[in-house]
Amino acid sequence: MTPPETAIPEDQRIDPAARRGRGASSNLTGRYESRQREAMHDGWDIPEEVRQIRTDLREETARSLITYNRSPDLPFDRSINPYRGCEHGCIYCFARPTHAYLGLSPGLDFETRLTARTNAAEVLDRELRAGKYRCATIAIGTNTDPYQPVEHSRRITRACLEVLSAHNHPVAIVTKGSGIEADIDILSDMAARGLAAVGVSVTTLRPDIARRMEPRVPAPTRRLATIRALADAGIPTRVMVSPVVPGLTDPELESILEAGRDAGAQTASWIMLRLPLEVAPLVEAWLRDHHPDRADKVLNRLREMHGGKLYDAQWGKRMRGEGVHARMIAARFDAAVRRLGLATASQPLRTDLFAPPPRKGDQLSLF
Repeated sequence: MTPPETAIPEDQRIDPAARRGRGASSNLTGRYESRQREAMHDGWDIPEEVRQIRTDLREETARSLITYNRSPDLPFDRSINPYRGCEHGCIYCFARPTHAYLGLSPGLDFETRLTARTNAAEVLDRELRAGKYRCATIAIGTNTDPYQPVEHSRRITRACLEVLSAHNHPVAIVTKGSGIEADIDILSDMAARGLAAVGVSVTTLRPDIARRMEPRVPAPTRRLATIRALADAGIPTRVMVSPVVPGLTDPELESILEAGRDAGAQTASWIMLRLPLEVAPLVEAWLRDHHPDRADKVLNRLREMHGGKLYDAQWGKRMRGEGVHARMIAARFDAAVRRLGLATASQPLRTDLFAPPPRKGDQLSLF
């Protein structure tokens, strides 16, 4: 057995009873902190009550919302995130390291200490009205899921969609949450104008793996039902096999694509498992806890794809990897989408309709 190179010490693990229903097994301090936190017994010979970790949602007044990127790996150059952190708790989430910027842990903090950007819609409206703004598709859900459980009560994502719809601005959404069905009324209207598309991520069709790997995400069958609901409403919908976990979920690639096609998806995509920064030890600990017979196989496959490392952040390599196994998965995907009649490229969303709606007091044009 390969010695664990990123293993989390046992004394840094959180009691399983306290973290029931969560993805991460630890809450190690973020990489920017000068001090490390460590739980210790108080010394009293009295049994301590184990309290389950609850979700803590705090509010933030955002000063800006639209984030721009220049990555050649991405099909968009701007995105928005209504929430920081994600209660879905997917162990593999590549956004976990962003919590370190807040002085929080990419482990359990990421999925339990969330931030709601309560004025997101107001800020978005202001940024779209800026004289220098030039319209291009805004992506939502590229960092944290806009339809994680807190959206049911806060409705910040919906408020942002209302702003985008009023401006005739195109939007592409990525989600695992069935909560998006509550916004089908807005999205179907936008889709009719060529302004909306949605991608739904299906990592596995096995409910046992999904429940452990994505503890607060709707079951695979529920996500397929969401694809059906979106497609039936006329919303261009993509099935995303993301991430592919080599040695664990990759045998399901064709089955997921077929299930997505049968549910109504018109396009498909895939991304290899990515383990940047603090994500690597979290995933290794998860594999050794839940799939000890597969852990070394998964980790060694990733090393083969990244020149001996668990992850390579280079553009052009980070999403798919390199080598025999990466090429084999890519070839299988290409063959499957051809056989199933799925497209890999979506129709471009319209930008020519973009126009900020008039506000009370605005001077109207004579023409």
